[in-house]
Amino acid sequence: MKQLPAADIHLDAEKAEEVFGWILDGETSDDEIARFLVDMSARSETAEEIAGAARALRARLIPINAPDGTVDCCGTGGDGHHTLNVSTAVSLVVAACGVSVAKHGNRAASSKSGAADTLEALGLDMEAAGRTAEKTLAELGICFLFAKNHHPAMGRIQPIRQKLGVRTIFNLMGPLSNPAGVKRQLIGIARPAYVPIYAKAKAMLGTERTFIASGDEGLDELSLAGGNELADVSGNDFEMRRVLAVQANLPHAPVEAIRGGDPVHNAKALEALLLGTPGPYRDAVLFNAAATLIVAGRTEDWTEAAETGAEALDSGRAKELLANWIEMAQ
Repeated sequence: MKQLPAADIHLDAEKAEEVFGWILDGETSDDEIARFLVDMSARSETAEEIAGAARALRARLIPINAPDGTVDCCGTGGDGHHTLNVSTAVSLVVAACGVSVAKHGNRAASSKSGAADTLEALGLDMEAAGRTAEKTLAELGICFLFAKNHHPAMGRIQPIRQKLGVRTIFNLMGPLSNPAGVKRQLIGIARPAYVPIYAKAKAMLGTERTFIASGDEGLDELSLAGGNELADVSGNDFEMRRVLAVQANLPHAPVEAIRGGDPVHNAKALEALLLGTPGPYRDAVLFNAAATLIVAGRTEDWTEAAETGAEALDSGRAKELLANWIEMAQ
């Protein structure tokens, strides 16, 4: 068995790719992995380590074909706020706006309801959704890439993550390893001060355009509660900026206003959203949908982008899209 490095040793990207290859290939013990992940998180992962680890995961994934311009919007999870499934709803809204979305996600590891849990509670057959992913993406403009179907190397890691119940580098690796090879993304992370480090990792991996965002209170998505740190990553470089809900003509609201629950609770809230229910959940979804539409190249104006998302909800297109998706994924 391989011996993992001590926690105080910072790895360059090449060494990180090698070490995470050992982890993913089962060449070290579960106890060693748990120790290594917790210690690395405690001292904070470097951009080089994140990029190298993501390359190791990418090298072992099962890819799918995707139309040009396909995007993803997701959070790294592990923020401890247990909010409703914002990025899952955003995926439906953005796809209803005519932008192909390859939603990459998983079951909950450190939250009450992950994207897969909530979509399943809405009636989407996860096995069928995986089997028909390329078809639904091509014909409906949306698919769900269940991590376990595309990252078989993660099979032995998931129980370790669930046992730990805390954020680790694997939360950071997932959004950087979309099986559709998306080149445009909105990624939310749970640490505002960490945005430039994560942005550097994304820049090392390359992208057409990606927003890395974090709410000031540590929300892993754009937050209505206050300000947001945002890195605009293009190619191999990025710039930092501050973003507020008012820029999208949306009101502020506390994080508690979008507190979620178990999959059934979150699914009911998402169904209500698709039926036109107003409130902070809708506003949070529109804020993040606006960011996704901007990185997709639809507009540079936050208010215009939010209004485009609102029209996709109010017209019923997002609701119809979900119904067609459930029907096609049989």
